[in-house]
Amino acid sequence: MLGAATPSPSPSPSSAADAAGQVGRWFDVFLGPSLAVLLIVVLAIVLRFFAHRVIDRVADGIVSGRAGLGRVDDLLPATLISTARREQRARTTASVLKSLTTATIGVVAGLMILDQLGIATGPLLASAGIVGVAVGFGAQTLVRDVISGLFMLVEDQYGVGDVVDLGDASGVVEVVGLRVTRVRDVDGTVWYIRNGEVLRVGNRSQGWARAVLDVGIAYGEDVTRAEDLLLDVARKLKDDEQFGGLVLEEPEMWGVESVTADGVVLRLVVKTQPLQQWAVARELRRRIKERFDAEGVRVAHPQSAVWVAGDAPGPARPRGGDDDATPAEPSARR
Repeated sequence: MLGAATPSPSPSPSSAADAAGQVGRWFDVFLGPSLAVLLIVVLAIVLRFFAHRVIDRVADGIVSGRAGLGRVDDLLPATLISTARREQRARTTASVLKSLTTATIGVVAGLMILDQLGIATGPLLASAGIVGVAVGFGAQTLVRDVISGLFMLVEDQYGVGDVVDLGDASGVVEVVGLRVTRVRDVDGTVWYIRNGEVLRVGNRSQGWARAVLDVGIAYGEDVTRAEDLLLDVARKLKDDEQFGGLVLEEPEMWGVESVTADGVVLRLVVKTQPLQQWAVARELRRRIKERFDAEGVRVAHPQSAVWVAGDAPGPARPRGGDDDATPAEPSARR
């Protein structure tokens, strides 16, 4: 019929399928990798956040004594571990663990993103392995310093304010780092010691200290009386208002330490607070000197035998006859 409308041609199934496939390809090209990369980044950030939260909670538990190193520290004497040093150890260790966690998560996330972008990660891993070996050989000293510093902090070998002997240097610890420890000695010189080079540590600040006094008296003095005087001086120091708080236990007289050419050496020991042994020893020496002067006790002094020229033995002579003479005995004078 002339007036009838001509129907429009309907799209064929093949053309619709082609359009859907084209849309899917565009989705895969533009949205698929982008969404995957975004998801990887979000997961990495969330994982890093929770890992850092866990590390912070463990560090807080250590500082407060509820977990980890804190429980170990609670078994030690109260004077051995200070809150400041325990917090320093916990925070430093937490900082290192956070850095390692961030680096690990970042490397893994980066490799996954490269894989989503179609970049082969195998050659990169092989190259990174070769570079890692080269850097490892070149930076093995640095790695050893960092690992030694980490174990030193965890084990609380020393901390800021301690008086230590590190072999080549000794003095007061000013800064404790993962790689270097800074020590200032008694004349003000600052020493920087790499942690990997510290083979032994002598810490004079942990727990308690001991003032050891070797007092020499003359041969003619009564040893028992001198020991009683020394103990009396030390006990009065313990009862002193100024110095009594520095002494932890009753003073001890260990007796005759040695007998020398100059006199008899007596040893007196006093257990003190950390880093207070020198102050206690100086005060004890002052009081002992005053007490010995008041009691008339003579201290040891150098002695020697002197040959007088006229009394010196002459050459040996044959026996018999009127010319025989016995060499004069030397006279010892002090």
